Amino acid sequence: MLVYSSDSDTRAQVIGALGPRLDADGPELSYYEVATEPMVFAQLDSGSVDAAILDGEASPAGGLGIAKQMKDEYDPAPPTLVLLGRADDRWLADWSRTEATAVLPVDPLALSTSFAQMLRTAGITAGS
Repeated sequence: MLVYSSDSDTRAQVIGALGPRLDADGPELSYYEVATEPMVFAQLDSGSVDAAILDGEASPAGGLGIAKQMKDEYDPAPPTLVLLGRADDRWLADWSRTEATAVLPVDPLALSTSFAQMLRTAGITAGS
């Protein structure tokens, strides 16, 4: 799973919230932490990304714009959850065609619930 944010604390919060497994019986999660837009696309080009969590508040490249570009340029694009600064920005997530959202600061329960639902809907086992 790809975790993108220009803020190392946000990346750590996401990984800490999801932990090594989404549930006790589930497979172990593996994370690719990236801090820049070029690295997001390098990971996507490598074919190693099954799901992505993108920080919509990242700078200089925000997760919403990256998500939109992913959906436009990759077929299939991985299911994507975007972290929003405000719940009212959900319409932007719809524009970028993300499958799920969560709100910053990271709420571990809300994030893990949204992420797990996104993976179930996409038919992905939570180990990527």
